[in-house]
Amino acid sequence: MLATQVRQKDGLFYFVSYPAEDLLEKVRFISRFYGEGAQIAPEQIPDNDAIARFIARVERTDGAFQRALSRPKVLAIKNFYETATLQPPIPGTVLLFTNEKLHFDAVASFQTVGHMQEPQSPFLIIDGQHRLAALHFYLKERPAEARDIHVPCMIFDGHAEDFAAEMFVLINSTPTRINKSHLVDLYERVSATEPDRKFAARLVDMLYREADSPLRYRINRLGGRSQQEKWILQAELFNEIYRQVKTDWARIQQAGDLRREAERHYRAARDFLKAARQTWGEAWGHAGYVITKPVTLKAMVRVYGDLARQDAEPEDGRTARWARRLAPWQGQIRSFRTEGFYERFPAKGQVERVARIHKELARAIGIDVRPATKRAGP
Repeated sequence: MLATQVRQKDGLFYFVSYPAEDLLEKVRFISRFYGEGAQIAPEQIPDNDAIARFIARVERTDGAFQRALSRPKVLAIKNFYETATLQPPIPGTVLLFTNEKLHFDAVASFQTVGHMQEPQSPFLIIDGQHRLAALHFYLKERPAEARDIHVPCMIFDGHAEDFAAEMFVLINSTPTRINKSHLVDLYERVSATEPDRKFAARLVDMLYREADSPLRYRINRLGGRSQQEKWILQAELFNEIYRQVKTDWARIQQAGDLRREAERHYRAARDFLKAARQTWGEAWGHAGYVITKPVTLKAMVRVYGDLARQDAEPEDGRTARWARRLAPWQGQIRSFRTEGFYERFPAKGQVERVARIHKELARAIGIDVRPATKRAGP
């Protein structure tokens, strides 16, 4: 399949032009759609397909979502396909996802144009289910016309399920379609969500809301009311907190009372952030430093996980104790100046840069970071 490879920051995805008939054979519909006297039945979802189950619950049952009924919307789109002449009937891209890593071979001297391997399993439709459902019915009624349609598609491959779930939520986050407009909010509301994700979402919510949190109102959550400067996306922080929760989940479950455990874990994260704020001094929140930028905050959350597993108790005096432990960071403040920061911490992208900063911050306070393993989030 001929494709264009697109890179945006650390993201890599593909643009393809699929013939309508071919595309409809390569996608799976999660929701049920209706046409004139016909329907598309949703595919069976395997128990281990967390993202498909997530989307299905959202689109079919969850009360937090106000989605237009599929039948009138599909019929309206099909009617547009029938009446469009010079205007392209599908000018916008359909977003497709596969967790398979697709092989890409560049053509000759082109670096971004080449042949893309197609996945073994059908694509999951992140955005465009209604458009493709309408195309399905249009193809049945007017096959000769529909076969001349090529559908622009963006393909995202090789990511963990959180990536697809987050993209689904962000794409659909408009007032008429979804009230709660961010993945982490949804983890608390959608019944299909695993308990460890709900637990992590609760911690992030407390870090956003609680008056004694150093990150209060500094987390960028869509629909947030505060006008304060935001330091980190809610989804980015959630991914880091969730990694800590997943590592300790067996111990958290043994404690029994998850709400009480969430409060206990919140207090530990809060105390660490207070200790870090004290350690960084004027550089904390300063525009001339990257201390409270996502790349450093994520690295510090990883250090928090390392430290909490070693020295979380006793809780009394923990902030002061951890501030003394983090004191060596004061000697590194100049390294975190905004000017020249990316030259001082060279990396291929943010994922590698976060890992490098985590390792250096941990080493400065005497924590040995084990080699990275496959992480839970995207």
